[in-house]
Amino acid sequence: MKTFIAAIAATLSLAAAAQAQTPKPDEVAFRALYKELVETNTTLSSGSCTLASERMAARLKAAGFQDSELTLFTAPGLPLDGGLVAVLPGRDPKAKAILLLAHVDVVEAKREDWTRDPFKLIEEDGYFYGRGTHDDKAQAAIWVDTLIRYRQEGFKPRRPIKVALTCGEEGGSVGAVRLNGAQWLADNRRDLIDAEFGLNEGAGGELDDQGRPVAHNVLAAEKAHRQFFLEVTNPGGHSSRPVPDNAIYSLARALDRVSHYEFPVRLIDANRAYFTRKAKIVGGQMGAAMTAIVANPDDKAADAILSADPGYHAMLRTTCVATLLEGGHAVNALPQRAKGTLSCRIIPGQSADEVRQMLVAAINDPTVTVTQPPATGSLAPPMALPAKVLSPIEKVSEAMWPGVPVIPFMLPGATDARRMTEVGIPTYGVSGIFSDRDGGGVHGLNERIRVKSLMEGREFSYRLIKLYADAR
Repeated sequence: MKTFIAAIAATLSLAAAAQAQTPKPDEVAFRALYKELVETNTTLSSGSCTLASERMAARLKAAGFQDSELTLFTAPGLPLDGGLVAVLPGRDPKAKAILLLAHVDVVEAKREDWTRDPFKLIEEDGYFYGRGTHDDKAQAAIWVDTLIRYRQEGFKPRRPIKVALTCGEEGGSVGAVRLNGAQWLADNRRDLIDAEFGLNEGAGGELDDQGRPVAHNVLAAEKAHRQFFLEVTNPGGHSSRPVPDNAIYSLARALDRVSHYEFPVRLIDANRAYFTRKAKIVGGQMGAAMTAIVANPDDKAADAILSADPGYHAMLRTTCVATLLEGGHAVNALPQRAKGTLSCRIIPGQSADEVRQMLVAAINDPTVTVTQPPATGSLAPPMALPAKVLSPIEKVSEAMWPGVPVIPFMLPGATDARRMTEVGIPTYGVSGIFSDRDGGGVHGLNERIRVKSLMEGREFSYRLIKLYADAR
């Protein structure tokens, strides 16, 4: 009898587990949308963002969106780099919209290097695998799915909700150009994306080694990328008669000085809030250093402790690093020219010219010229993270992950958010998607995302955007 009862209990347990794992109808629809987007190749080499955008537009239209609410766009000469702007109208004509931004292009992926086909959505061991499963088709699919859910349930927001799917965030490649759709919209169709503020990728939750959520990050600022050239020229000559004035040696000394130069710590709202809140989680010597640096940005001891971590180091200051090198013109001649390229990530509020002057002072050699190539876009000023943006995030996050702190931070890299911010639409990053500590292979091999994390991120965005959409 005990064996019989145990067998029944086991059967019921398995049935309950199977029922718990059975996706709801709306989740089934989301999975299909997500699968279609991931399996639409949008690489620069062989893909089409235009096709991905058209497929998402078709899904929105099938859900009841009108042609007037959907705008597909391309730029002349770049027919594969198109995008989509979709609008769920608001009921208050005076209320400014919310912009939901995501890019649909992905980094290249070679089948021979991957364990699985990178352009097939594969679910395995609690993960979705495939190129773009995380960056950034997860967010793009969630935004489209959210609009569909709202339209199907008859939700009429007070303010319009706009979704912009764009191409080109991942950049081009050597010898190739790709349209950056976010920049194109900012330059050519500002009316389509006009909004009070925007939400984008660039942030999410952190999981510990056991898969437990420990922090929910909000991108409140990001650095701007600028290049600088260091160049030395001289008359050169025959290599059999070397002289001290050698262009390559002068450049090498200049680059060595740059490698040892540290830009000063610069705190803005985003990194100050990050270190303030993160200190309570990290604790110990590192946590104490975070508290100390917030109290005194000139605290060298605290700076040294934090800067031992490359991520914290990059969040504290502007950074410049040598990335390209060229010099000389013949193996048997003294070099007439030597040139190095610096990749600089500039903290908001600091100008490119100020960075150039600091590099000149650090190099301290009048024979080395420091120039900046023409750059598109201005450097965005530091953004505030107002309560009207942060408070709803904290409210929904606490309901879904009780006790997990929400932490604003500054992204050392850059996303398309800056292109919106530069034209007056402050854009922040938040997703509700919690990731493994290794980042899930984003931009690398076998990119993956936890199925549970994706579904939680979907629910988080659904709840959050509703709060924003009806807020006054």
